[in-house]
Amino acid sequence: MTSKERMLRALRREKPDRLPCTVHQWQGYHLEQYLGGMSALAAFQRFGMDAAIQYFEAMGQFWLPGEHPGDASHPDWTDEVEVRQRDPEALVQRHTIRTPGGMLTYKTEGNRRTTWIVEPMVKQPEDIELIARYMPVPRADQGAIGRAYDEVGEAGILRGFVWGDQAGCWQHACCLVGTQEMILAAVDDPEWTHRLLRMLCDKKLRFIEESLAGAKFDLIETGGGASSSTVISPKMHREFCLPYDRELHDAVHRAGHRVSYHTCGGMMPLAETIAENGTDATETMAPKSVGGDVDAAELARRVGDRLGLIGGMDQCALLTSGTPDGVRREVHRLFAAAGAGGGYILSCADHFFDAPVENLQAYAEAARECTY
Repeated sequence: MTSKERMLRALRREKPDRLPCTVHQWQGYHLEQYLGGMSALAAFQRFGMDAAIQYFEAMGQFWLPGEHPGDASHPDWTDEVEVRQRDPEALVQRHTIRTPGGMLTYKTEGNRRTTWIVEPMVKQPEDIELIARYMPVPRADQGAIGRAYDEVGEAGILRGFVWGDQAGCWQHACCLVGTQEMILAAVDDPEWTHRLLRMLCDKKLRFIEESLAGAKFDLIETGGGASSSTVISPKMHREFCLPYDRELHDAVHRAGHRVSYHTCGGMMPLAETIAENGTDATETMAPKSVGGDVDAAELARRVGDRLGLIGGMDQCALLTSGTPDGVRREVHRLFAAAGAGGGYILSCADHFFDAPVENLQAYAEAARECTY
C-alpha cells in the first residue's frame, strides 16, 4: 500500500495496512540544522514516514520565519514593510497597510524558528471596516498546486488551507486583534465580534469558491489553536466558532475536499462540538504534557466513529527530549488507544525544532510495527 493510499484510507476511518505516520509541518529550521537542508518531502522519505506536505500559498504568511516583503499588488491594499532589526534571531518588522479609507499598522518579531505578532493590526473597533472593505482575497495558482501534488505523488498527501493569516475565522480574528482582546470583545461586544467573524468568513468562502474548487489537494486544514478549550470556553466556542466553521466546511466539501479541524490545545470538552461542525478529521490531539488535555482512548471512544483522528505524539518531552525507547513505547500506546480500529494517523501534537534524528527514526520504525 502506498503512503497516499494509507493516509486516505485512515481519513475515511478505515484500516490501512499499518499505522500511518507523519509529522505536523516539517519546519525549515529542523531541515537546515539536522537534515542538511533537504526538502520536507525528502525528509519524510529519509525516515520512511508518510508525507503530509503543507502548501502555504495564499495564506497571510506573516508568521513564516525570515523576511517577507509586503504584497503591493492590490491598489487598495498595499503592505509596506520596514525591517527595523535584521538579526535572524531577533528579526523585527513593522507593516504599514495603506488603503483608500485609511491606514493600518502591525508589528512582528521572529527568529529562525518562527514569527509572532507583537502589535496587532486592529487597534480600534472601527479598524475592521477597512478590513471588510479593502482586504483582498487572493486567488491560488492551481497550476502550481497541481505541480506540488504531482511531486508528492504516492509518497503521501498534499495539504492546503483556507486563505488567511490562519485558516479558521476565530483564529484569524485573534491574529488581527489579539487573543485576549478577542475574548474580551466576545464578552463585552458580541455584535462587533460577530461582525468581524462574518466578514472574515465571507472572504474565506469566496476563496474556497474561487481557488479550492478543482484544486488538487488531499486535505484542507481549518480551525486553529485559539479555538481550543484551553483558550476559550466550550460555550464561547459554540457561539463564535461552530457556526462559521460549519459554513467553511460545507463549502470545502462542495469544492470536493476533505477537512481537518485543528485545535492544538485542549479539545476534550469540545469533542462532540467538533464532530458537529462537519469536519472529516480532528487534530492535533495534544496531550497534557504539551498543554493539551487529550486522552487518546477516550477521544476515540467518543468521536472515532465520526471523525478521523490525527496527532497525539508529544513532540517536546518525547520526540525532542526523550529517548528512542520512550518514543517507541508511546507510538505503540497511541496505536492501541486511538488506532486499533483504524481511522488514525499518528502525528505530532505540534511543531518540533530540535528533535534528534535517532528519535525520529525510532518514531517511524515503531509505526511500521503497528500493523492491522
